[in-house]
Amino acid sequence: MSFDSAVDLTQQALIVAAELSLPMLGVGLVIGLLFSVLQAMTQVHEQTLSFIPKLLAMALVAFLLMPWILSVITDYTREVFLRLGTTGAGG
Repeated sequence: MSFDSAVDLTQQALIVAAELSLPMLGVGLVIGLLFSVLQAMTQVHEQTLSFIPKLLAMALVAFLLMPWILSVITDYTREVFLRLGTTGAGG
């Protein structure tokens, strides 16, 4: 495998990782903002109050998106193995 192919696969791996993490991070951000507004309105400043709802919401999103996540990971893995098969692992 050439250096360019390795760099390209690494770049694609980072893009796939970002693509898969964005929905869960977005939900965590929205829930965190909602709880921040709620805490500002009620003047209850407990940092651990928003942790469990964020964790549950992110787990729910991960569970609901699992078929899509597996599809994206499978497609990337298939591409890696196809490139290894066509270019060879040695060089």
